[in-house]
Amino acid sequence: MNLGLLSIAIVFAASSAMAQHGHQSNAPAETGQSQFAAIAEIVTMLRDEPETDWANVDIKALRDHLVDMDNVTTKASVQQEKNGLSVIFSITGDALVATSVQRMVLAHSPMLQASTNWKVLSEKIEHGATMMVRVSSEDEMKQILGLGFFGLMTIGAHHQQHHLMIATGRSPH
Repeated sequence: MNLGLLSIAIVFAASSAMAQHGHQSNAPAETGQSQFAAIAEIVTMLRDEPETDWANVDIKALRDHLVDMDNVTTKASVQQEKNGLSVIFSITGDALVATSVQRMVLAHSPMLQASTNWKVLSEKIEHGATMMVRVSSEDEMKQILGLGFFGLMTIGAHHQQHHLMIATGRSPH
């Protein structure tokens, strides 16, 4: 009986290994840097969806948004000032970065407020934007300070759907 179980285990292991080998490929799986990968993901989704209205597809708009995200994440300067249970983030950069900051911060602030119980206000300034976040407790303030501006910009799992909306010509805001 032990020999029978051993035989079954060997056959199972061999067929499992063969199945894994059959799915392995020498082709690269990574689509490239993150902006290209995000575009590739959306293009694949659109091509796989038979109901895609190609007349409304605008991949350039998605690309422009991804450039804004990159400008804000990698090129903007952020200063923060805590005042009681509020923090004001001043996000600035050169002319190109400033316009990206303005688009991103002003669009994301209402989404951040809707995803949390915090009061979030933003406004354009000469070289970017400000975003004020007001919380109701010191514990929440610790979270705000720990996340900082860049962490706050990620709150709300809306980015992927947001990208699909942009690519299909629908207003995400």
